[in-house]
Amino acid sequence: MTFAELNIDADMVEALASHGIHDPFPIQQQTIPLGLSGQDIIGQAKTGTGKTFAFGLPIAQRIGADPEPGVKVLVVVPTRELAVQVTEDMVLITGNRPTQIASIYGGKAYEGQVEQLKAGAQIVVGTPGRLLDLANQRILDLSKVQEIVLDEADKMLDLGFLPDIERIFSLVPPVRHTMLFSATMPGPIVALARRFMSRPIHIRATDPDDTIAQANIRHLVYRAHSLDKDEVIGRILQAEGRGKTVVFTRTKRAASRLCEELIDRGFEAAAVHGDMSQEARERAMAAFKAGKKDVLIATDVAARGIDVDDVTHVINHTIPEDEKTYLHRVGRTGRAGRTGIAVTFVDWEDLHKWVFIDRALELGIAEPAETYSSSPHLFEDLSIPAGSKGRLRATPPDRIAKREVERDRERARRDGGRGGSSRGGRDGGRGGQGGGRGGERRDSAPRADASATEAKPAEGRGTHDGGGTEHHDGNAAPARRRRRRRRSGGGSGGAGAAAAPQA
Repeated sequence: MTFAELNIDADMVEALASHGIHDPFPIQQQTIPLGLSGQDIIGQAKTGTGKTFAFGLPIAQRIGADPEPGVKVLVVVPTRELAVQVTEDMVLITGNRPTQIASIYGGKAYEGQVEQLKAGAQIVVGTPGRLLDLANQRILDLSKVQEIVLDEADKMLDLGFLPDIERIFSLVPPVRHTMLFSATMPGPIVALARRFMSRPIHIRATDPDDTIAQANIRHLVYRAHSLDKDEVIGRILQAEGRGKTVVFTRTKRAASRLCEELIDRGFEAAAVHGDMSQEARERAMAAFKAGKKDVLIATDVAARGIDVDDVTHVINHTIPEDEKTYLHRVGRTGRAGRTGIAVTFVDWEDLHKWVFIDRALELGIAEPAETYSSSPHLFEDLSIPAGSKGRLRATPPDRIAKREVERDRERARRDGGRGGSSRGGRDGGRGGQGGGRGGERRDSAPRADASATEAKPAEGRGTHDGGGTEHHDGNAAPARRRRRRRRSGGGSGGAGAAAAPQA
């Protein structure tokens, strides 16, 4: 079956063919005819199976080849990365039409987005927060929306966007064509569909013989030591047939650190996480898609926004929180009918969490093998050439020095002032309080030691004979003057000397 046989307009068929897209996927074959007829749809399919074209082609065709200015189509997505990806697909679909697409999401300046809307964009793709922001400012007019799509609806609920979605539906006309797409279909999604859709048809584009996890992805799970993970990843990146690779970390800080480490090892790596500006994230994604960078380190914020067909490996630096997140992570590979490899590292303390994920996904790997960078089975499982090391180039000396400084700072920060020098400072402070509280008793031993040192003959100076007064450069240590402490009371010293003339 072809897109033309699905009654897609010829100009859009040509636009798809110019990018090598000729045959529709199952979700597209089932969804496009119903979408063209105006039927409300709940579309459920595994990630990477072409859901964007499944709703994008019908909505672009239904508003006409030359639509009037103004928002006719609204596509709501949960993340900025997904907004960018859906926008790119919609631009591809309408490449032979004057239809204008506006991408509306946070993290970027308002001016460019406002200009797109004022220019008469007919299709708007955006995240809930920025959409409502512009609607409240009366810059975005949703009163003439004919088509509304909720993409990755389950993720939007996970992120707490339900109130925003309800508000958006209150701003669009009550009579409209609505489509909802999601990789999973939990109860809240079904309830959402009942509230805002009219007799929707539920389409499941799944193979009854498939397990919950994608059958075209090979899952490898290893019990790995945290200090050895970087070396293991470096060796995996040298596996035969390894193409673009996505590495997922649990935290933004870990993503940044791992990116720097892999670059230091000679790999073309980029990072995408929440601490980066939107422009920096888009540059990293563009470099990854273009092949300028072949390793992308990301947090879960990017798990659904990475729409790259030729990702061969996904590496979970740390295991995800649950089986749904695992599916969304590993779904970045094995897309568009290709095969892929998913490697997951399980820390010792996370074994119990992995057991639940393994059971939910029916992977049959409840007890991951203990694995190190030198383990023979690692090389065999991933076709890593024998003798490969996790580094393509030596670390420059300046980077070694910089790393040592950073490690010292990190160590000091971790100690939090509990080191010996801090302890000594506090003790000295207590000893320096007035001598009336046992100061003499505390100071007596050091004074005796000092006197003994001064009484020693000087023949050992400068000879490194262990006499204790020489420096390591062979020069004599400077003589130290013993500091006397004034004591309160009428003893000898300054106070007593001052009182003598008065007597």
